[in-house]
Amino acid sequence: MALRSASGSAASHSPDPAPLLEALRTQDRPFALLARDAGTVEVLTGEIVDVDLLAEIPLQDAAGSSREVLALVPFRQVRERGFACHDDGAPLRCLVIDEHTVLPRVAVVAALPAATVSLHDAGFDISDEDYADIVRTVIADEIGRGEGANFVIRRDFTAGVEGDPLTAGLTWFRALLEHERGAYWTFLVATPGHIAVGASPEAHVVARDGVVTMNPISGTFRHPDGGATVQTLSTFLGSTKETEELFMVVDEELKMMSAVCSDGGRITGPHLKEMSRLTHTEYVLRGRSRLDPRDILRETMFAPTVTGSPMQNACTVITRHERAPRGYYSGVVALFTPRETLAADDPTHDLDAPILIRTAYLEDGRLRVPVGATLVRHSDPYGEVSETHGKAAGVLGAIGAVERDRRAEAADSDAPAEPLPLADDPAIAALLASRNARLAPFWLNPQGPGDDAPFTGRTALVVDAEDRFTAMLAHQLRHLGLEVRIAAWDGVTDADTMAVDLVVAGPGPGDPRDASSARIRRMHEVVARRRTRGMPLLAVCLSHQILAEGLGIPLEPLPQPYQGLQKTVDIFGQDASIGFYNTFTARVAPGTTQVGEAEVAADAAGAVYALRGPAFASVQGHLESILSRDGLHTLERLCAHALNGRGRS
Repeated sequence: MALRSASGSAASHSPDPAPLLEALRTQDRPFALLARDAGTVEVLTGEIVDVDLLAEIPLQDAAGSSREVLALVPFRQVRERGFACHDDGAPLRCLVIDEHTVLPRVAVVAALPAATVSLHDAGFDISDEDYADIVRTVIADEIGRGEGANFVIRRDFTAGVEGDPLTAGLTWFRALLEHERGAYWTFLVATPGHIAVGASPEAHVVARDGVVTMNPISGTFRHPDGGATVQTLSTFLGSTKETEELFMVVDEELKMMSAVCSDGGRITGPHLKEMSRLTHTEYVLRGRSRLDPRDILRETMFAPTVTGSPMQNACTVITRHERAPRGYYSGVVALFTPRETLAADDPTHDLDAPILIRTAYLEDGRLRVPVGATLVRHSDPYGEVSETHGKAAGVLGAIGAVERDRRAEAADSDAPAEPLPLADDPAIAALLASRNARLAPFWLNPQGPGDDAPFTGRTALVVDAEDRFTAMLAHQLRHLGLEVRIAAWDGVTDADTMAVDLVVAGPGPGDPRDASSARIRRMHEVVARRRTRGMPLLAVCLSHQILAEGLGIPLEPLPQPYQGLQKTVDIFGQDASIGFYNTFTARVAPGTTQVGEAEVAADAAGAVYALRGPAFASVQGHLESILSRDGLHTLERLCAHALNGRGRS
């Protein structure tokens, strides 16, 4: 009997899974088990093909016919985007599927092994004190010096595993099916010499029928003994750190959506992701794209929830502070499924790609459970240590490798078959909904061209200084009517900047005073040449600081970094709620409103929020951020000044 699998591909049905599972266990064939809904488990078998690049994932056979492929994408694949990493040689491993069988979940659970798997020599590879020291260093030397807003630094829980590794993996897969709830995928992927088994809560990117979806999840609430309650969850939802952490990762994934989707990305949420022992907060982002799914995957490597932001510098910071390669941790497992109906220029495959987190890896007789904490300016070192313990315990408890929370399990067994989700509680729902009052309406609503686009017919070049906020800026500028192109700092030429009506010098990480940085020097050149020629210029964040220094305004580090901070500031006579991601600021004497040819908008202490003068304007905040409620209007005002020499109210 033929069934349609959750992926949309044709799949055969077997009423008795035991013979098939026994054959997989004894015949040493590569395979994958996927639980993507409440009632079934999909069994994928085929041949393994390792490739170097995402573009080489073999979606067609020699005759050009589409094939279904499951790919394990390691973290080292960020090299395709020119990002740094510890290169461990982990392969981009593809299971080219020749059989796709759908089995009843209950029957699969009954057929899987259930004996306890013994561990020995268990513990973290980095001590608690050493990890706390890493946290302190990252806050002081990376966030504190403007290298980014947040960074995810991991440590590994490791242990020896007794007995057959595949039996252990199948046992743990059964435990996840029995005890974990709320996972996006529960899976086991067994390939030569390597087993991955996990319950990922997060879809990194899905492309289906031309619609791209991303699902940023952040904030981790570890359920107390006996389970979560409205009161304990309310305290978690009121945490400034957890709220800002989620907003920052949404901003980072909106950068990706703006790069791959013609209509940017629209936000819905926030929602709760309720799992058995952990609860997370999440948003959903959607947009339309006709890109090949392999290109979508490349442009979205990898989730900021497991790397940081801005993405490129986060990879550099990870390389500086993590002591070993990541393997597949924070990569993705990606299922490419042939589409049944295609129009001209449609992609040939849909994509479903969860993040490889909450996953245990078995290799050479050792278990490895990588876990990371998101480090932000508010981070407490020992709080982040505790978070890694909680995440590791969540995985180990879910797979039955350590003692589970028996009180919570007893409460679960006494609860109704379908307990009321905490998100449905009116108090919790109100707390979640209140978060959107802080966010920019632009990203919550459809984002087609504006009805009254003020700059139709004008052209703009956005210079990217290694922060893909520029993709969001470009999307907003297009909404205002501009024809926009983005160029990297190390590829943009003077001829490029002369050929457009407006140059937007973008944001980026680092110290704007650092003359040893080729990137910083080049951004100084772009800003200075455009301004001295009297040609329209808008400078954002890092480039605003560079413009200020060129005008003779000194720069200095802030006492406390403004990474993911929302402030209401006066921008030339109008209050604007703006999101800030800066560690440095230009500063004038309190009360200063003019420096040479530049009009200055600054706070009472002299921190400069914006500048404008002949054919130029600048802003310290990120008008494109979801934290900038008044961002689009302020962007229009500053562009109008730069292009026309005056503001627009």
